[in-house]
Amino acid sequence: MAPSRSGWSPDVRAWHPALLLAALMLAACSSSPSRTPQPDQNNPAFVRLPDASLANDVVVFALGLVDTGYRFGGRNPEAGLDCSGMVSYVMEQVAGVKLPHNAAQIAARARPIERNQIRPGDLVFFNTMKRPFSHMGIYIGEGRFVHAPSTSGAVRIERLDTAYFAQRFEGARTLLD
Repeated sequence: MAPSRSGWSPDVRAWHPALLLAALMLAACSSSPSRTPQPDQNNPAFVRLPDASLANDVVVFALGLVDTGYRFGGRNPEAGLDCSGMVSYVMEQVAGVKLPHNAAQIAARARPIERNQIRPGDLVFFNTMKRPFSHMGIYIGEGRFVHAPSTSGAVRIERLDTAYFAQRFEGARTLLD
């Protein structure tokens, strides 16, 4: 291909991976709708765990993923996990519940609860990318949650009351009745 007037030759093969990486970084953990997700509790798409006793199993399974590597778009521990990939993987392994691989879509399919009602196994959501429900984790009790942040490179435990997460807390959802 001949160089352009600026002298730059747009060889698609050379910059395609860079564009893909940039697009993935912009999308981050999820792409969210333009409005705050509102679950429809009468909709059959509203997700529930088949048994409330599975909440403890969700916590134990999530804790077992601590130190698993982060990978954007990751859906399993072998390849790495992102936040919604971690949550959907845990729920499918523990309860056979299939969730979308998107934090905002998961929020839209779970019942909202007040912050003082959060129980182990519930989901916590954050606005980390200047859009609602752009990050999520699994609440494990005592003000702590497990999540897959890209900043640390691995699944880890955080506190809800740290300055970073307290300022970005978007809400909590439950899959329990």
